[in-house]
Amino acid sequence: MTVPPFEDRPPEAPKLTTYDERHLVTYLRLLDAAEENADWREVVSIVFGLDPAKETERAKIVHDSHLARARWMTEFGYRDLLRPPTT
Repeated sequence: MTVPPFEDRPPEAPKLTTYDERHLVTYLRLLDAAEENADWREVVSIVFGLDPAKETERAKIVHDSHLARARWMTEFGYRDLLRPPTT
């Protein structure tokens, strides 16, 4: 499974963004891994294809910021997914 192109940090917008929409599966994978107490280094390697041994700081930022956004989605962002599309 390939991850869509990603930024080191997802947007911090108060609403769902196109970036979030492209990364819904990524967010689900991160939430599943967190629930299983998976090691963040293994997760960032599998989900983002980053080598945490070579890019430790960047890999940690990518993992933590995307996991935080995924958690935001479970509390707030999902509401935007449930709204009917505007035409």
